[in-house]
Amino acid sequence: MVERRFAPGEVVVRREILRGEVWFGCPTICVEDSPDLLALYLPPGAEFGFPTDGVFPCGRHPWEMAGHRSWSGHGKLMLHRPGEAHSVDVFWTGPQRDFAGWYFNLQDPLRRTPIGVDTLDHELDLWWGADDDRYVWKDVEIFAQRLVEGRYPGMADAIRGEGDRIAALLDAGQRWWDPAWAQWQPDPAWSAPRLPAGWATVPIR
Repeated sequence: MVERRFAPGEVVVRREILRGEVWFGCPTICVEDSPDLLALYLPPGAEFGFPTDGVFPCGRHPWEMAGHRSWSGHGKLMLHRPGEAHSVDVFWTGPQRDFAGWYFNLQDPLRRTPIGVDTLDHELDLWWGADDDRYVWKDVEIFAQRLVEGRYPGMADAIRGEGDRIAALLDAGQRWWDPAWAQWQPDPAWSAPRLPAGWATVPIR
């Protein structure tokens, strides 16, 4: 099956699928969709969606429980290579939108849908701040707690392995993304998109 590609500026719905159910959704904006890279921008004010129908064996999404209803602060850019179980996220900070650092977000490899992409955040991440000499691991204890809760059945070794693989690449000085993304600027005409009607009922891939 030939998968459709998204045009720059098009809304791409990023959903999280947990144990066969849609758990979370947010609208992003396509920056680039090529054979080697899918770059998605999550702008400030992009709404968060939390389905009401489902069993939710691991509970409701943490952002829903915390009362988060939209993305705040600067937007973030998410860089994905086909088949990889992580994204390289770009963050900015301060009134001048200074580059803050690279965030290596462990997640399910993206699966395309008619309205966007499906994945699942794996909680465990690595962060390399712009002014730091080395990366640090993030949310190690939270990840361990999620395993106890049953969020990632049978996936623990693979998730840790992906984190170790990223760490080894960074230790070896490898950079598989273009550092020029740190200076990327969103189109000023882009506004915070809304989730389309029926976003949670689109069949899961």
